[in-house]
Amino acid sequence: MTATDLGLPTLGGLDLVPTSDEPQKSKEYKSDQEVRWCPGCGDYIVLNTIQSFLPTLGLRRENIVFVSGIGCSSRFPYYMNTYGMHSIHGRAPAIATGLATTRPDLSVWVVTGDGDALSIGGNHLIHSLRRNVNLKILLFNNRIYGLTKGQYSPTSDQGMVTKSTPMGSVDTPFNPISLALGAEASFVGRALDSDKKGLTEVLGAAAAHRGSALVEIYQNCPIFNDGAFDVLKDKDEAERRLIPLKAGEPIRFGPDGDYGVTRSAWGGLEAGKVSEIGEDNLVVHDPTIEDTAYAFALSRLGGQDLQQTPTGIFRQVSRPTYDDQARAQVQQAAEAKTPDLHALLRGKDTWTVT
Repeated sequence: MTATDLGLPTLGGLDLVPTSDEPQKSKEYKSDQEVRWCPGCGDYIVLNTIQSFLPTLGLRRENIVFVSGIGCSSRFPYYMNTYGMHSIHGRAPAIATGLATTRPDLSVWVVTGDGDALSIGGNHLIHSLRRNVNLKILLFNNRIYGLTKGQYSPTSDQGMVTKSTPMGSVDTPFNPISLALGAEASFVGRALDSDKKGLTEVLGAAAAHRGSALVEIYQNCPIFNDGAFDVLKDKDEAERRLIPLKAGEPIRFGPDGDYGVTRSAWGGLEAGKVSEIGEDNLVVHDPTIEDTAYAFALSRLGGQDLQQTPTGIFRQVSRPTYDDQARAQVQQAAEAKTPDLHALLRGKDTWTVT
């Protein structure tokens, strides 16, 4: 019997099974392993936030799994007192897909970095998103390869000088949010490592979502790309640059809400002064719009210079998941008539080798 049968709540399609009469605490999600990242690394903040957030889900720890690839962020499973796997470079989404498909009782999380997810793992990422596998994918974006000591990554600024681009990168960087939306991800969000409240809100919505949920987390690497997001953490600069996305509210930003987002002449979105745009012309944020064009236009505001940076939930729509449909097909096949092995071997798709 499921929680639904008993009238209990569910989370992202998972039954909530109370562990005891006592509420869980964040310390229960801390493993006995020494946390080993560089001093000042943004991963510490994200780890602490997730360990504090998970008890609120009401899930048993043995029903939560973290799968990672290779990179600094991929040490994550060691530090979580849940099930987990430190897997293969770029292949975490593929492994997590198999797990989510065969074990519908699990909440499966993928922890990856901008290099792991968008370079060697690029195809695995986009296909897990287009299939809408029931995964929560946390993409730590520090715009650099940290574990291998400072090579440029798929999100590094154009012109960035690194150990592998001594004359400056000539690559056009990926926008992870745009990429995810292009792959038809049903949930896409963004948060800062240092914004515990904002990150917790996005994580909560991602956890409750049934389907693929990608959360980009701007994360500081103090050794090889220190200060990459400092302009978003300075109070004055943050007020001017950050665009908080709140469902059902006009999109405004600036110290006194002086700036807002409106439709552009070419059909996209653009920012400007509210006094010039007009209150009635401000876009009211709606992440549930089925057409990805709106969320994609939001993702194109600003650029690598972070002059305008939307944070929050870009898209949150409902559509069938890969794992649900795959399990349904297996069930359908099991209920079909007994297969005829002789007919299969003698069918049209066989041949004789002489």
